[in-house]
Amino acid sequence: MRTGSVSRKTSETEITAEVNLDGDGKYAIKTGIGFLDHQLELFAKHGLFDVVLNCKGDLHVDAHHSVEDIAIALGDAFKQAAGDKSGINRYGHAYVPMDEALVRCALDLSGRPFLVANLGEMRREVVGGLPTEMVEHFFRSFSTHFPMNLHIDVLRGEDTHHIIEGTFKAVTKALRQALDHDPRRKGIPSTKGVL
Repeated sequence: MRTGSVSRKTSETEITAEVNLDGDGKYAIKTGIGFLDHQLELFAKHGLFDVVLNCKGDLHVDAHHSVEDIAIALGDAFKQAAGDKSGINRYGHAYVPMDEALVRCALDLSGRPFLVANLGEMRREVVGGLPTEMVEHFFRSFSTHFPMNLHIDVLRGEDTHHIIEGTFKAVTKALRQALDHDPRRKGIPSTKGVL
């Protein structure tokens, strides 16, 4: 089983994160931000990742610290769980429709962090306690701490809830594909011999 466990404590947040990459989508998530809980629950469910995550953050100040630090802790836990990435597919992609919204994600677990995020127009500034400007920031922090090339494109969409939910679902579906093992693949999927 590929598992990772991270504890992160700062003057702004206190977070514990546990992941099992070979799970079946079980989750226990408490971030203090309702809509972020929902996104991380569907991230676990649709990616077939078991995720336990708890955050106590300074939400009386702003959601920024909690969202960023959750992404950092989750990225660190995924990196730990993935190990040397031996035998994985490495690349993943997904298209996810969410009613009128359509989101595409392509990623490479290259070990080199790079985010391209074209999330379209968010008509609402906040959804369920989650500032919409923090969605891109979440994925930037996550893809920096679990180093990958991550490309997200909202191809269409009007409802902010649908755009964000489609984004989380597309990323987790692509990540599942990239982290799955190919039984024919031996060792690290790179001519360099390391990722």
